[in-house]
Amino acid sequence: MKFQRYINQHTNQITLITAILIGVGLLGKVVDSDMIYTVSFIAASIISAVPIVLRAVSALRFKTISIELLVSIAVIGAFIIGEYNESAIVTFLFLFGTFLEDKTLAKTRHSIKDLTEMAPTTAMIVDDDGNTEETDVDLVDVDDVVLVKAGGQIPVDGEIVDGSGHINEASITGESKLVTKGTGNQVFSGTILDNGTLKVRATKVGDDTTFGKIVELVEDAQDTKSPAEKFIDKFATYYTPAVLIIALIVGLVTKDFRLAITVLVLGCPGALVIGAPVSNVAGIGNGAKNGVLIKGGEVMNTFANVDTLVFDKTGTLTEGKTAVTQFKDYSRDQLALQIATAVEKQSDHPLAQAVVKFSGDHHIPFEDVQVADADTVKGRGVKATANGKNVLIGNLRMMNDENVDLTSEQRQDLENIQGEGSSTVIVAFDGQIQAILGISDVIRQGVKQSLATLKSLGIKKTVMLTGDNLQTANAVAEQIGIDEVHAELLPEQKVEYVKQFQQEGHKVAFVGDGINDSPSLVTADIGIAMGSGTDVAVETSDVVLMSSGFNELIHAYGLSKKTVINTKENIFIAIATVVALLIGLILGFIYMASGMFVHEASILVVIFNAMRLINYQPKAAKLDPDQLSVGE
Repeated sequence: MKFQRYINQHTNQITLITAILIGVGLLGKVVDSDMIYTVSFIAASIISAVPIVLRAVSALRFKTISIELLVSIAVIGAFIIGEYNESAIVTFLFLFGTFLEDKTLAKTRHSIKDLTEMAPTTAMIVDDDGNTEETDVDLVDVDDVVLVKAGGQIPVDGEIVDGSGHINEASITGESKLVTKGTGNQVFSGTILDNGTLKVRATKVGDDTTFGKIVELVEDAQDTKSPAEKFIDKFATYYTPAVLIIALIVGLVTKDFRLAITVLVLGCPGALVIGAPVSNVAGIGNGAKNGVLIKGGEVMNTFANVDTLVFDKTGTLTEGKTAVTQFKDYSRDQLALQIATAVEKQSDHPLAQAVVKFSGDHHIPFEDVQVADADTVKGRGVKATANGKNVLIGNLRMMNDENVDLTSEQRQDLENIQGEGSSTVIVAFDGQIQAILGISDVIRQGVKQSLATLKSLGIKKTVMLTGDNLQTANAVAEQIGIDEVHAELLPEQKVEYVKQFQQEGHKVAFVGDGINDSPSLVTADIGIAMGSGTDVAVETSDVVLMSSGFNELIHAYGLSKKTVINTKENIFIAIATVVALLIGLILGFIYMASGMFVHEASILVVIFNAMRLINYQPKAAKLDPDQLSVGE
């Protein structure tokens, strides 16, 4: 048992040593040294046969006749008839093919560890006297009150009983915009308090929190998601016994042991065992060169059959960056934007920061604006005095409270902007509306055309699952052509939708970038992560788009389909070659020398066929420039 474990751990080194010995043997042939030639190939055969024989024996224990068994018998037969070069080459090709496949299928998934490390570890409990004590988060009970300071991580799911602040909930909802919350609002464990101070009464603690459920969902999905059995293994269930039976029949009928062993040698699936891995490696290599990381041949095969693409919104369909996307200026002299920027510069609110950035991008000067008496009105906006003007910057409720009326044109503009799912900021001086800004998450460049291209390649349905509000989600979906929208979802609800699509018979790929997407990424048939997303999303996914571009998604999907077709071609070539060799051998048209030549040529054919994948390029999706335009 220890010996087999040792061999398994050093199979790659054995493969390398075998290659070196084969090279030495060929060199011996060149220098006309039969001793070097023979000894090198015998040593290569023995060394490389050890892991193969051990695997064959292990398979027999489970009553399985594997390809390893056929290779093992072929090696023994080759030794008996003195074909040491054939046995060495066959075993090397087998081990090298296994190495290629294992290399591409290797997945380093440490998501559970990473998620656990990101979970809160301590909490500040507030006692009845108002004193605080730091304790382990596992010791917090339901109804305990915990204190959270600016920059701190909220340790429980609960209700705010005192204080207010801006909270980054990206770890739960996936939304990049800070959420303003105060007394009576719900908060989640694992989210970050960007500013302010909160006292939170715990309603869920430990594994019962939303963050804890995310960890549990990832664990469950990884436990239940087993890869499908390789086609080549299924075929080998019939192929291997068939070759053994044919060889036995040939030996019994002809009484020619050498002929029977030759059947085994020629029937040994050299091209078959390397055909699928080399196609996968070529496809995966093409993907890596073009910014697409596809984690293995099984992933490639499954992805090629996907018919439903499910997307997170923020950071996936959109860039995850809050920006001014609409600007209606009624002052006509840029004064509205100058004063608004000077006032908003004093605030750290996400909408205020978007206004400041917009002015900076358009080189709007505001340094000379004199701002005084700035006062934040909770849930409404900001009042201030600037350059002697009474300034209001906020939402429609603030304007109504201050009796500032909108003209019919302005009201129509406001409704149009809101109808597109954007947040609105209204700027007014001395009771007159001066400007309206629409602020939203920017849609990724080229998404609309990319989705159309994906449908032309075989995707039947596109779905958006988001934690954002329904109005914003519908607005984004309408602009880019998403078929189905489900909004205001928590991570476990996204998982339920993914499972529902699977139960309806769809092959589902989920595309996301956040920690909250991890459960859906591992639950879907294929998880696709944006490379700019979190490490957890990248590690729990099957496909990674390194530059987070939709052209990469098109490339990955088209490449998967081409690779699967190429793999089937290689399997057909390998099987057809073996069948032709065996028939030719039985009919007397094929002998060892010619059979060996065809056998080795078939290996080169499948390799060259696979190499066609290296230069594969799908038809590029055209960008839709209107998606990023700013209405002036």
